[in-house]
Amino acid sequence: MASGFSLKDQLFNAGKTRYLAGLFAGADAGFDAERFEAQVMARLPELELKERITWIAEVLAGQLPDALPEAAPVILRALPPTLDPAKTDDDFGDFIFAPLGELVAAHAMEDHPELGLDLLEEITQRFSMEWAVRPFLNRWPELTLARMEAWAGHKNYHVRRLVSEGTRPRLPWGQAVGLAPGEALPLLDRLHGDSTRYVTRSVANHLNDITKKNPDLVLDRLSAWRAAGRQDKGELDWMAAHALRRLVKAGHPGAMTMLGFDPEAPVEAAVEIAGEARIGGALEFAVTLDAPQRQPVLVDYIIHFQRPGGKVSPKVHKLKQAVINGAPLTLKKKHKLKGDATTFRLVPGAHRLELQVNGRICAAAEFDLLG
Repeated sequence: MASGFSLKDQLFNAGKTRYLAGLFAGADAGFDAERFEAQVMARLPELELKERITWIAEVLAGQLPDALPEAAPVILRALPPTLDPAKTDDDFGDFIFAPLGELVAAHAMEDHPELGLDLLEEITQRFSMEWAVRPFLNRWPELTLARMEAWAGHKNYHVRRLVSEGTRPRLPWGQAVGLAPGEALPLLDRLHGDSTRYVTRSVANHLNDITKKNPDLVLDRLSAWRAAGRQDKGELDWMAAHALRRLVKAGHPGAMTMLGFDPEAPVEAAVEIAGEARIGGALEFAVTLDAPQRQPVLVDYIIHFQRPGGKVSPKVHKLKQAVINGAPLTLKKKHKLKGDATTFRLVPGAHRLELQVNGRICAAAEFDLLG
């Protein structure tokens, strides 16, 4: 990411604020666009990203009727056309509409939950309402899950994705929900055969969340979906790999088997480190794999990094998915050792490199990381 880049300024700024003000001024003759812009921008620069969403929602609410039934028609008229229905992926929408979800959740929760869900259904076709729907799941779980059952068959794929993404057990930035892990699986049963990658990626991410607490539940569901045959085999294979990525890193035997890799395969492995490993440089190493017969392999490598205070932090990295087929397989890797990373500071000293093949540690080598 370029130095000085600010995500909050890219997503919420004077231009975006003016755009939103223009939409509401066009929807309500009494809406004061200039006052809205001035109020928002008076505080926006000092706020962090999520605080900006809340602030814009508060300022917007100040110019709308207090009662949601009176405010709802204005919100609907202010919405731009839906996102392109011809696309099937990578069309999250414009973050400037995130405050609308927060506004709706705040004003619908006690007295107008059904109207609030109606509004989220419309807004999510312009910007994903995955965060805004979660308070409804907590306050009105039966009502919201029943609505999601209908949404799972919606003609717009953004609404279908909201069903999976909004119920994820570990949604980034999202409020925790009281659903038990797997409680939304009947909804995913309907969604896993979707024709859009935007939806199937969400389903896979949802399953990946569940693997943290119940791996077997996910493996059983993927097996059932394979047997059902409702999804294209290639797409379901992709979904399985994406859903099991946490388990793959952990070397889970059931996940390996599900993906077609034998965790007990008789693979001989060796790893050799080339040259010095220095902060700001790279760790270079070569791997040799051999097997007595044709053998698909999923190869990861684990670096056990020294941490301040003497602790060790293992980090798993992908190396190669390949096939050993009658001859030794040689793989080479150059792992960059960034000295200016802000999220993970490297510490000089003794380190360990391990090779993980089909989930099993097969070889290791020690090295000193130089400062």
